[in-house]
Amino acid sequence: MITNRPRRNRKSEAIRNLIQENHVTVNDFIFPLFLIEGKNQKSEVKSMPGIYRLSPDLLLKEIESCMKLGIMTFDVFPSLADKFKDKTASESTNKNGLYLKTLTLIKKKFPEACIMTDVAMDPYSSDGHDGLVKNGEIVNDETLEILGRMAVAQAECGIDIIGPSDMMDGRVGYIRESLDQAGFSNVSIMSYTAKYASAFYGPFRDALDSAPKFGDKKTYQMNPANSKEALIEAQLDLEEGADFLMVKPALSYLDVIKDLNANFDLPIAAYNVSGEYAMVKAAAAKGWIDGDRVRDEILLSMKRAGASVILTYFAKEWALKHKK
Repeated sequence: MITNRPRRNRKSEAIRNLIQENHVTVNDFIFPLFLIEGKNQKSEVKSMPGIYRLSPDLLLKEIESCMKLGIMTFDVFPSLADKFKDKTASESTNKNGLYLKTLTLIKKKFPEACIMTDVAMDPYSSDGHDGLVKNGEIVNDETLEILGRMAVAQAECGIDIIGPSDMMDGRVGYIRESLDQAGFSNVSIMSYTAKYASAFYGPFRDALDSAPKFGDKKTYQMNPANSKEALIEAQLDLEEGADFLMVKPALSYLDVIKDLNANFDLPIAAYNVSGEYAMVKAAAAKGWIDGDRVRDEILLSMKRAGASVILTYFAKEWALKHKK
């Protein structure tokens, strides 16, 4: 006789819902947005169907529409023309530039929205690298000075969360000290703790036109073969003052999300990156998968692995689909 029958707890939808262990809600999401110059400008990212580069006026409308769906946190990335890029990413601290002016405008119009920003040199760098290039090498410590100034300039716009995505050694501590000295001790840091040198970033680099002009990013982004190394990075970020620990990409690194969640008490963020989004969209367009079900299963897997925050391009369509 079979005594234990787990299927009894699966026999109806009501019971399945009753004992469901993990749930995805709109409160889990950070929605990445792409900013471009101009007015009434909207340009779809070809490799990311449904995702657009938006001028400031349309970006404000997009944020407003998302907030009506319950999405309250946004990560804004600037897509800049080459004329604004140089070796030292000087545009990143230009108070009259597109990015900083728009951040100020967003927080003025939507003070209740939580705005996250990206701290790395690549959107502003003529070299396309996250750090300062000297003699063909990405130099670490001189990059920190640039990142520190960048973070303070963004904090002055009223933003809520700084997202250092550069993977330079010591950048969390340097940015934390820079923010504190400038009077921004309340600004949070969501560190890109375990950012891997991944092939899943292609569509994002298309969106920002920020691919490296030479070489690759393997001297600072992590080797996809390594997981223990993520624990080292996480411990350093914790000690240096991070408020969140992020794993990027998410789908191929669920084990890393689980490891960080098991070993650290800080909230863990998962970045459901552009390539992961694009694969689902491409396969769904071919009719090979049910795009909605696959999307929901992927997001649920990140929660199950231990992520309490999910950065995802699916945020708005998920919210629309699950709107009550």
